[in-house]
Amino acid sequence: MSALRSMMPPVRRAQVNGVEIAYYEAGPRAGIPIVLCHGFPELAFSWRHQIKALADAGRWVIAPDQRGYGLSSTPAGVESYGIDQLTGDLVGLLDHLDVEKAVFCGHDWGGIVVWQMPLLHPDRVAGVIGLNTPFLPRAPVDPIAIFRHRFGPDMYIVWFQTPDEPGPCWAPTSRRPCASSCAGPAPCRRPPSRPRAARPSPSRTCSSSGTAPTTAPSS
Repeated sequence: MSALRSMMPPVRRAQVNGVEIAYYEAGPRAGIPIVLCHGFPELAFSWRHQIKALADAGRWVIAPDQRGYGLSSTPAGVESYGIDQLTGDLVGLLDHLDVEKAVFCGHDWGGIVVWQMPLLHPDRVAGVIGLNTPFLPRAPVDPIAIFRHRFGPDMYIVWFQTPDEPGPCWAPTSRRPCASSCAGPAPCRRPPSRPRAARPSPSRTCSSSGTAPTTAPSS
């Protein structure tokens, strides 16, 4: 028996917001539920211990595979993964379960999503819990440009902007996203000739203009 079947509640599916969302549900269907939103590169499976603990404590808990992950739909096009779509999926899941409000708990990139819920859908939110992800206001410039300047081309978000390179590394484990981060390095290697950008001086600051920053603080 797979770990997914032995350690998780039965998978359920909901047609919401134009996609199919796979989700896991445990605990009594009473009171305000807690919706657990995973990060990257994770799945609802990453909440397996919390799902059991919350259900054992008598709380209704729901953990979806967010769109693009696991057993949920993977629509094409980057525009399919905007914050309106990601928060809309959670609202649709509440509608599917006939839930008025929930407490949304997000880890990592899931935290980015749940912090936007009270801004975009305040009438559906009873509370927000952010695990290792603080609330982040909108950046003054393109965040990719900031990441590229501060951390160089090897920073994973920057690297993913060149889809021809990450693709081969992810393909062997694309059906098992968790394995790619837990089982060691991916089988491919990037060209060694690619230079790593030098870190800028800590005394510099980001530009607030509409163009990419020329300097940024080091962390």
